[in-house]
Amino acid sequence: MTLIGLDDSDSRERGMCTTYLAVRIAEAVRAAGGTVERLVLVRLNPAVEHKTRGNAALCVHTDLAVDEALSIAREAVDALAAIDDPRTNPGVVVAPGETTSEPVVAFSRRAVREHLALADAETRIDAAGYRHAGWGNARGFIGALAAVGAWQSFDDPTYEHISYREADRRGTPREVDFDSLVAAADWGYPDAWDTVDHGENAMVCVPHAPGPILHGVRGDDPGVVRAVAERIESEPVERAALFVTNQGTDAHLRDGTIEASEDGRSYRLDGRVSGSPETRQGGHVFFELDDEGATMACAAFEPTKRFRDRVRALRVGDELTVCGEVSEGTLKLEKFAVRDLVTTELVIPTCPDCGRSMESAGRGQGYRCRRCGTSAPGKVERPIERDLEGGWYEVPPCARRHIAKPLVRGGFDAPIHPER
Repeated sequence: MTLIGLDDSDSRERGMCTTYLAVRIAEAVRAAGGTVERLVLVRLNPAVEHKTRGNAALCVHTDLAVDEALSIAREAVDALAAIDDPRTNPGVVVAPGETTSEPVVAFSRRAVREHLALADAETRIDAAGYRHAGWGNARGFIGALAAVGAWQSFDDPTYEHISYREADRRGTPREVDFDSLVAAADWGYPDAWDTVDHGENAMVCVPHAPGPILHGVRGDDPGVVRAVAERIESEPVERAALFVTNQGTDAHLRDGTIEASEDGRSYRLDGRVSGSPETRQGGHVFFELDDEGATMACAAFEPTKRFRDRVRALRVGDELTVCGEVSEGTLKLEKFAVRDLVTTELVIPTCPDCGRSMESAGRGQGYRCRRCGTSAPGKVERPIERDLEGGWYEVPPCARRHIAKPLVRGGFDAPIHPER
């Protein structure tokens, strides 16, 4: 087995997609008489600065010899990658054998959660003796090496079936029938997820950016995601492919504490709401979370839509687990779990005779009703009606990051309240 890892071939302006490059390499491999065992799509750290939206790297698993595989990958990058964009710096790494060394697998796991240096990737490529090729500053070596080790690092693989547009249609509005897409999504749910967003009437699987992708259907069952894609009525499909991925897995999250968290990484953090939710300019909602005196701002930004109502329903004293990326000291919420809800509040007592609120009788002397003469030693508890229950809440599909795990996939440690 030979592994062809590649990354950083796309462009924000030109809209090239590295998944499409991988598919074209796979086709060239087959034309050369080789076979393709699988296509691997790994989503790397979503907080990395130098990335297009999804920060994906790809790997083609084939039986071609290393030299021939490298030659095919070089030709494909030269022909298809956006190498005239100064921010596009492709890298190709070709490794012999389906089983890569433990340092490479560890590098792949780190690339999903950390910021890695190009020099580190180059050192590991040389140490392993892998053939490689780079363009520009070859920053794509980082993702390409991570993609080589990704298959062994996947603890919970998922799938995506991607359909591509005909070349002469790219750059024009995509023609996808909404009703057929909704029907296909409902048919495949929950084995296929994040295909549509019912609350926003949004076609989640259809990208908005320029590029060759027509739609991409994600899920746990490869047969279901393929069948959902085939049920969608749309403009002609040029070609399609199935990828095994780490999408929808929360592989980017690490357990941590507020005090020890760092920018540019994603965490699960426990804490208690210490500042009431506040809606700021632009519709963004912020609140403060405290853990033994260490505090952090948490934010639900406007694109998370109805999720913000869940955040606004929080109260000081609620105990939570929050998940998301930390940036400039603020956690960008992807989901949260309510561990313990405040269900009572202390209020000034009312007079049992006339029903009016009592007044302070003086410092440390409780309360009394000036009309009736009744008294109470202090404030009393009153039940609170809450719009939240215990368990997990998530952003809607239209706002979910590629790597974030939808609640409908299960495996969570509390009741779930999934969004569709």
